[in-house]
Amino acid sequence: MERKQGEVDHLERPSPLTDKERVMIQDSWAKVYQNCEEAGVAILVRLFVNFPSSKLYFSQFKHIEDTEELEHSSQLRKHARRVMNAINTLVENIDNSEKMASVLKLVGKAHALKHKVDPVYFKILSGVILEVLGEEYPEVMTPEVGAAWTKLLATVCSGIKAVYEEVGWTQQSTSTG
Repeated sequence: MERKQGEVDHLERPSPLTDKERVMIQDSWAKVYQNCEEAGVAILVRLFVNFPSSKLYFSQFKHIEDTEELEHSSQLRKHARRVMNAINTLVENIDNSEKMASVLKLVGKAHALKHKVDPVYFKILSGVILEVLGEEYPEVMTPEVGAAWTKLLATVCSGIKAVYEEVGWTQQSTSTG
């Protein structure tokens, strides 16, 4: 437990965003969101390629192995837009903790109760988002901006985890590993 305690604590209880971090997130997101669908597709494809078990939650394209075919899947593109729009709503309301909590509650409940997605995938997705944005938007995702995004995504994961606990999430026994 002592091995990465600082890191775990940071992910579990992120510190509040500063005004400067909020502005950096909103400014960087404005550039990313101009290419909303392509950025979203890149993020989901990377998630599914690097973490194939995550694809098993999607009956519409879980059978697709070819990366190019995945990129062109209308169902994947639709989900990519939904993910990006949810992030956009969070970023637009970064100063409104009630609205952010409301979005996280909707997303968390849907993924816990309807889709039965293991909450660990939100942490995995956060890492993929940071990785893809850093690669695709290096001029925007400076180390300082990346650190702000890390805090925001840790806050998102913490909020989602709280929703899962609120709805009584229990670990599903599936063969997705």
